[in-house]
Formats: sequence, structure tokens, C-alpha cells
Amino acid sequence: MGRMSDEERSGGALPDYAELVLDVAERIPPGRVMTYGDVAEWLGEGGPRQVGRVMALYGSAVPWWRVVRSDGVLLPGHELRALDHYRDEGTPLRDAGGASRGSLPKLDMRRARWDGTPAGADAGRAGGHSGSGGSGGSGGRGAPGPDGPPGYVPEDLPEG
Repeated sequence: MGRMSDEERSGGALPDYAELVLDVAERIPPGRVMTYGDVAEWLGEGGPRQVGRVMALYGSAVPWWRVVRSDGVLLPGHELRALDHYRDEGTPLRDAGGASRGSLPKLDMRRARWDGTPAGADAGRAGGHSGSGGSGGSGGRGAPGPDGPPGYVPEDLPEG
């Protein structure tokens, strides 16, 4: 947790699974999101925790704000940065509601969730993928930048 491998420190090639996850993150259109579990399902391997780990280590190389928790809660510690991206992209949001005056909105998962279909043929819901949606990575990604990747460590991820 928090320690970089020798490969990461040297800027070496990413693990294959990380390349696949980052490739999916890059495919998510502006204004849409996929959950950690959606990405794993799309790839047909791994799970939400593995996807979260990849995003935590390497997510700064891609639109990290588009890979989210299934409950729509903004990424703790990066809420304001993510919110700026969501507003710029027109991602559907909903009020936190009730007595939580002044609190941040949540993602409107019903409207924001992307199922991986090409733009224009978008059905608006995730799910239904059992095969591999990725076909390798771009190969050009290195270790995270100085801002660090805005992700969770796997033990902090909810299922889904």
C-alpha cells in the first residue's frame, strides 16, 4: 500500500491488466462513467478491487474521474477536482439531499452510467458484457505524475 515497485519507479512497462483497465477508462465518453465493477465485467477478468488498485496506481494517466464507485459518491480526497470535470463534461449529478446542506452532489448513476457501446448507440446502462472489451493498451503510459493517481487502495473499495 503506497509503495512503488522497482518497475514503477523506473517508469517501466505497465502490467498487462493495468493497460487493459486504463484502455477502458480512456474509452468512456465525456459526461459518462463506469463503476470499478463495470470495468472488470467489461474486461471479463479481475474485480472492482483490482480495477481500483490499477486506478490508484496509474489512474492519473487517463480520465480517472470517469471510473467511479457504484453508489455515485465522489472520490474522497478528490471530490472538488472530480466535480470540476463532471461539470465541464455535463455529467449527470444529483443533490446529496436532505439535511446535508452544503454537501457535495453525487453522480446520477442511472443517467451517467455507460455500458460501453459506441457513441450514438449508447443504451445508457452498464452491464451485459461478458467478453473482453479491451484489446491491449496504448503502451505509452508510465508511472503516475506528480499529482499522484486519485484512486482508492483496494481495501477501501466497495463491491460493485
